[in-house]
Amino acid sequence: MNRGALLKVVEKKYTRTDIPQFKPGDTVKVNYKVVEGNRTRVQAYEGVVIKIKRNGFNSAFTVRKISFNEGVERVFPFNSPLIESVQVVSRGKVRRAKLYYLRELRGKAARIRGDRKRLNEDVEARAVAAREAAEAKAAADAAAKQEAERAAEASEAVEENKA
Repeated sequence: MNRGALLKVVEKKYTRTDIPQFKPGDTVKVNYKVVEGNRTRVQAYEGVVIKIKRNGFNSAFTVRKISFNEGVERVFPFNSPLIESVQVVSRGKVRRAKLYYLRELRGKAARIRGDRKRLNEDVEARAVAAREAAEAKAAADAAAKQEAERAAEASEAVEENKA
């Protein structure tokens, strides 16, 4: 077994699959676990993705936000156990992979146009997921109802045998 295959086997255990797909230009909200002394809290960090570094297990994404009129950038590793969740707030349409030019822009000039096509795809995907969840819940309710009816019949049969 070569070194690359061995690394993939070891890294597979720690690779996260629950992070949604997003691209540079999208606005995301990252819920990050912050340890302060002996307690842990979740801190939300919402901003525009300006860069995604794809490097296998070491992949990371950079999020930029404006805080008190100062630009703040933070790098999040994709596979970090400290990331509780990532939500895509809005989809942006840009023509670059690295949005470093946003560092010099301020106010309205730093806005990113929305990508309605990908936004509609997200809405459709959510609708399909909600429909599937409703069908699964209905099937589970029907199974529970049948199980309750069987239990009631079994208890009636036991009472008849006693009588």
